[in-house]
Amino acid sequence: MAQRSTNDRTGKTQNTKKRKKKNRARTAIILAVEALVLAAMLAALWVVTRATDEETGIQKVEIQEEDIVINQAVQENEVLQGYYTVALFGVDSTVGNLTSNTRSDTIMIASLNLDTKEVHLMSVYRDTYLNLSNDTYSKCNAAYAKGGPQQAISMWNMTRALVITDFVSVGFKGLADAVDAVGGVWIEVDSEELKHINNYQIGISENLNTSYTPVTETGYQLLDGIQATAYCRIRQTAGDDYKRTERQREVLLAMLDQAETMDITTLTKLVNNVFSSVYTSIELSEIISLLSDLSSYTVIDEGGFPFEEYRTSATMGDNIGSVVICTDLEAAVTEFYQLFFEDYDYEPSDELKEIAAQIKEDTSPYVSY
Repeated sequence: MAQRSTNDRTGKTQNTKKRKKKNRARTAIILAVEALVLAAMLAALWVVTRATDEETGIQKVEIQEEDIVINQAVQENEVLQGYYTVALFGVDSTVGNLTSNTRSDTIMIASLNLDTKEVHLMSVYRDTYLNLSNDTYSKCNAAYAKGGPQQAISMWNMTRALVITDFVSVGFKGLADAVDAVGGVWIEVDSEELKHINNYQIGISENLNTSYTPVTETGYQLLDGIQATAYCRIRQTAGDDYKRTERQREVLLAMLDQAETMDITTLTKLVNNVFSSVYTSIELSEIISLLSDLSSYTVIDEGGFPFEEYRTSATMGDNIGSVVICTDLEAAVTEFYQLFFEDYDYEPSDELKEIAAQIKEDTSPYVSY
């Protein structure tokens, strides 16, 4: 049985090493977001069961390198060529537009070490104040709304010095369908979460034009698709959005627990239910290549960015509102590299230093440095 996330990452390198020793093993590759937890794995399984791209209804886009920001020095580094990094977006859309004009309320980055088969999974807080890749500064979830996955990828490549060229995007309808297809997920619901989960169910069921079953008690219980999606949306409890991203990862891991017990018939049903809601740049043949030795992959760490010791929050006037502020972007990105790419000796670029300085200048009226 896979272990579940209980606390957000502290960000300390020595703590990271301790967690790695615990080796929270996973026999699955994580290519997932709030609304699509098992997309990549199931894409490969669908191919095995004879489906074509047209039959799945998957929306594909080819990302051209000239259309996104890529740091050439990072791209050519031999160490990083041994990793595959994917951007994962859960957009604020029920069944409709996944391409742009909608904010990415769930953002994750999954990095796979192709040699060691280790996977790192990182949530990015949607309200983080960043350069949107065009010298406009705002909440990072606005990048997707402004320019779709291309601009969102460019933002992460610029502000984290990453080399991301692939993504998976879905509306949150996909999560409800996927959870139902695996028979629900086992989640511990506490008294504070119980106060809000049904309110979120009401909104989701209205948007999806479906019914819902109220959650009436606390404790460890089996949640259906609408209930689990509502659980992922809760942000009014202690911890706010930080806790919400933890819930999203908790549901993701719980789905993987369920997936370990699924037969091919159930997996095929899951693909049928989910893939009409997918927008991605990943070719199914690429996914099959990654999944050729599926059982070798292990998720060794997960958490949220900015790390706790480099973040604070503030309200930046009426136009921007409440934001998460990375108080030392250079240090945070350096530590991010130590976590995701251990053998890479990262040095902040002049561009990153300029972005960090601009963030500090813009936010200094609202926080103390």
